[in-house]
Amino acid sequence: MYVVTVHFQARQGHEEAFLEAMKQQAKNSLEREDHCVQFDVCTAPDDPGHIFLYEIYRDEAAFQAHLETAHFRDFNEATANLVQSKQVDTWHRVPESAA
Repeated sequence: MYVVTVHFQARQGHEEAFLEAMKQQAKNSLEREDHCVQFDVCTAPDDPGHIFLYEIYRDEAAFQAHLETAHFRDFNEATANLVQSKQVDTWHRVPESAA
């Protein structure tokens, strides 16, 4: 499995709008992409503008396909001015039998 984590910092005053768009993006990804296994949206307890994503895809190719979807491109364009910073990291999930 291919894991993607993202830390977003929403611009001040745009936290709620960005979070709503992010929740819709997660829903779209799970419903429209067969190889999107998990898409969690989290907020920091002390900073509602700090949004953390935890996404799991079957493999890296599935994530690359995710980046080409219309719903991702639309989300990315619609929220570009709502985001102050973004940090993306990728991981390989260790199978339970190997842990």
